[in-house]
Amino acid sequence: MKNTSLEEFYDHLNVHIPLGISKEIGHFNIFDTGEIYQKVKEKGEMPYNKRAYYKISLIHGKNRAEYADKVIQIEQNALLFATPKIPYNYIPENGRQAGQFCIFTEEFFTQSISGIVLDEFPIFMSGGYPVFELKDEEIKDISHTFSKMSNEISSDYAFKYDLLRTYVLELIHYGQKLQPAATLHPTHNAAVRVTSLFIELLERQFPIESPQQKLKLRSARDFADHLAIHVNHLNKVLKENTGITTTHFITKRILQEAKILLKQTNWSVSEIAYCLGFEEVAHFSNFFKKQTDLAPFNYRNCPQ
Repeated sequence: MKNTSLEEFYDHLNVHIPLGISKEIGHFNIFDTGEIYQKVKEKGEMPYNKRAYYKISLIHGKNRAEYADKVIQIEQNALLFATPKIPYNYIPENGRQAGQFCIFTEEFFTQSISGIVLDEFPIFMSGGYPVFELKDEEIKDISHTFSKMSNEISSDYAFKYDLLRTYVLELIHYGQKLQPAATLHPTHNAAVRVTSLFIELLERQFPIESPQQKLKLRSARDFADHLAIHVNHLNKVLKENTGITTTHFITKRILQEAKILLKQTNWSVSEIAYCLGFEEVAHFSNFFKKQTDLAPFNYRNCPQ
């Protein structure tokens, strides 16, 4: 699976990349969903894939969102956050599509806001739930922010991109406020620090991008050794802070990646097993069947 580049995105829309934004300050643009839908519906939807850019979408209309290994039904109004690290797509299920979306690269922020790392925002972390159904008042608030961005990008204001960054951050924080508070406001103690470091180490191994890439940390002991703590302490900390064991965390994440690789690559089951750290393909098949009740080959060939 390769990333869909900015060039491919604009080519699909039959428009040129705007010349006003240089590579030195990254890329930002905003679009009207209804107009884009009319342009591309005869060409087919953009494929389920990873993108080389971030995207925030205000969606009006019935859609099916495919995000990592999740399939999410959107009945009417939703806010969607997408990151380059995770494959996604959303598929219109009727002809009435409206809303707005913006795309931006990491460089759009990092060149101007020192120390910001987009993937450290909970809204962009793997394993999260990036689609939010919206109430009327929330639609009004978010629409107002998108309207301000639309007006600003066409203005002659010398510092408009600084202002646009502020509006994007406003959307990010708005979305994060829609998440459970416990996800966003952890207490800063040693146990939470260990939990955070464990999750960071786990997620840093993904996504798997080639058949030669292999997981280095697979067991609870691997992670404990890397963190220089006893494995029993790691298990205790994770269980107390999340309610989930170390092994469950690792199993869940490996299973998620296995599903993505089986559905979105043409790699053999043997290659996928190797990437995910299984010495024998039979071990991988037994693991996958235990978690899903399906053999890897059957899962790959069954409809979504």
